[in-house]
Amino acid sequence: MCPACGWIHFLDPKVAAAVVLAREGKILLVRRAVEPEQGKWTLPAGFVEADEDPAEAARRECREETGLQVELLGLLDVIHGKEHSRGASIVIVYEGKILGGEIQPRDDVDAVTFFELGALPALAFEATRVAIESWSQRPAQGSIRTPTTQAMNLDAD
Repeated sequence: MCPACGWIHFLDPKVAAAVVLAREGKILLVRRAVEPEQGKWTLPAGFVEADEDPAEAARRECREETGLQVELLGLLDVIHGKEHSRGASIVIVYEGKILGGEIQPRDDVDAVTFFELGALPALAFEATRVAIESWSQRPAQGSIRTPTTQAMNLDAD
């Protein structure tokens, strides 16, 4: 708060939206071509613009990074915890299904691949790990659980 004028400055969180896509029990990941965490894998995701619906942001980011058109099946999770200075404080994760498009790395990724849950590559962010765990523990294929905001333990090694 400014002592001279009384104006209060709020540090608003950055919000990102992500999509979990699966095929035959494998999960789609993209490899980051830029820092932070260049060369590691994450979900198709990106920042929500100021005037954008988070669901539309998830669809847009997925299309921009993978070339795929997707339908969102529902909300999978909301994850809280800022992992790096340029990152999001809140990640809204949706489960989706592929409607069309040609899978290809685009935008800020250099590879797009489906992985078995037991053979995941090095993941870029803790939020990715939490989202994949949420997806793997949902009650049934296509059944979205009631999300709870999960705070990441960023102090753990």
